Amino acid sequence: MIKFPYGISDFDELIRDNYVYIDRTDRIPLIEESGKYLFFLRPRRFGKSLLLSMLENYYDIAQSDRFEFLFGNLAIGQNPTPLCNHYMVMRWDFSRIGISRSQNDMRDSMFNHINSRVQRFALKYASYLKADIQLHPTDALISFDQMLSVVQHSGFELYLFIDEYDNFANEVMMARGNQSQEEYTALISGEGLLKTVFKNIKSAGSGDGLGRLFATGVSPIVLSDTTSGFNVSIDTSLREDFNDICGFQQDEVKPLLEQVIHTCQLPSAQVNEALDLMKLFYNGSRFTVGEAYCVYSPTLTFYFLDILQRTCAYPAEMLDKNLSTDYNKLVYISNHIGGEELLENAIDESKTVSVNAIRQDFTLGEILSQTKRRDRMASLLYHLGILTLNGRTVYGQLKLEIPNLVMRRLYVDRLLEMTLPNDADQDVAQYAAEQLFRHGQIQPICDFVEERYFQIFDNRDYLSANELTIKTAFLTLLYNDTLYVMDSEAALERTYADLIMMIRPEVRGYALFDILLEFKFVKVSDTGLTGEAIRKKDKASLSKLASVKEQLDAAQIQLKRYQKALENKYGSALRLRIYAIVSIGFDRLVWKEVDGNEYREIDE
Repeated sequence: MIKFPYGISDFDELIRDNYVYIDRTDRIPLIEESGKYLFFLRPRRFGKSLLLSMLENYYDIAQSDRFEFLFGNLAIGQNPTPLCNHYMVMRWDFSRIGISRSQNDMRDSMFNHINSRVQRFALKYASYLKADIQLHPTDALISFDQMLSVVQHSGFELYLFIDEYDNFANEVMMARGNQSQEEYTALISGEGLLKTVFKNIKSAGSGDGLGRLFATGVSPIVLSDTTSGFNVSIDTSLREDFNDICGFQQDEVKPLLEQVIHTCQLPSAQVNEALDLMKLFYNGSRFTVGEAYCVYSPTLTFYFLDILQRTCAYPAEMLDKNLSTDYNKLVYISNHIGGEELLENAIDESKTVSVNAIRQDFTLGEILSQTKRRDRMASLLYHLGILTLNGRTVYGQLKLEIPNLVMRRLYVDRLLEMTLPNDADQDVAQYAAEQLFRHGQIQPICDFVEERYFQIFDNRDYLSANELTIKTAFLTLLYNDTLYVMDSEAALERTYADLIMMIRPEVRGYALFDILLEFKFVKVSDTGLTGEAIRKKDKASLSKLASVKEQLDAAQIQLKRYQKALENKYGSALRLRIYAIVSIGFDRLVWKEVDGNEYREIDE
């Protein structure tokens, strides 16, 4: 059995207990060359803590006698740098310091954490130090300064690692009310605690014993807010050569998948099937403005492989529940002016979310403002991993998109929650969706859209309405990634279907249908009738209106092309139901099922 390090971020434990390790030690020279004081940003649970742990073990003078054991079989073991086992190391983990209502409590929490690390440091390096380290009981920064003096006197330098340095900002950002904002402002303004800490770090790096710093986090908020306290750092997050320093390439994932498939005695052809599934759900993150490849989420990759190995089946839930807290980030964004529109644009492939640059200079005050600028909201979603980079527009702007289907699920859940906050409505919608999945009956979901969604849409800007508005409504109502690969705007031989729902390979044996939908939109004014007249007509009469029939015919032509492409790809395994849906304003839906060369008329 392969030992996958799901949830393990201790490099020593990983090597000692023979867990899988995707070697990133070859990047150590790159890190050294990049500067002495580095900040590195990546989304939650993207392997940052393991990267820090690997670097700690590499540079730690106390690990010199274990270098061969830890690194001998890795890239850096064959050609270590001169700085190998050169430093005394210390790690601060700001995720252990909670936000409190009391400034004094927060100060005590941080100082207690730093003091505890100083104590550990004194015990670990006692044989190397020429003097005792005196711990100040109430001011950890004095303890830290005294520790650095002892380190210097002993002829060494410190390599300081800080994990989740922006935890304060993230906690405050997700909190509600002005109280948290006031507390954070006190931390970073004037002689605030956090700014004072970074001032001390900067001073320590000016000849007072601090040789290097490597700090990780999710966003640059704290760095912006404490610039005057620590303005000598280098942010490596958007560099192309750092793109996959956390995250896996596809040719690193495939061999692991092959081993698991072999262990489970599954057909070798299933490797490509499983890899396609993983690519859709877990790949897609790109952290540079260059043309670098996308990378897989490490946590999600090991989540999938671990379950597959233990059960010899794919996970029923492709979303690891440990990442579901990212949903709260979308809640936060959607509650601000323009936030809901940003989420809707992101999930709509026909629209482009673009920015002139990924903002690295916004402060928490701007983030907490109800009138924050759109480029800052989009940049924040990028830092959180909920949007990713995807090249440039024809005007040179950076394009942002949802990286994969796992993240798309979070958007869909949020849009559904905003549109249908009532649980009873969601239950009715789920029942209607199941009638389509199980019986090929589209009438219930169309009725639900007419009766419930159109009431909501009718209050929106009618001028911006089109088939994409309707498609988003159906996408949110039908999204089910436990049964389907929900690939909106899926590429089918250089053509594009509005919404294609392919049964997941491991549940294809159940009584479900593959679904293909094409949406069109007709303005009420184009029918020559009033909205009231439209609402009174039956569907048969509406389908004969010239403007509606024209759109149904156009959809039919497209759907036949998509059908042929799907049949060529899936063959006899395909159980396809195909529907053309025309929305007449936000008043009525007209639909027909496409069957072969003719429409199949459905009794209403």
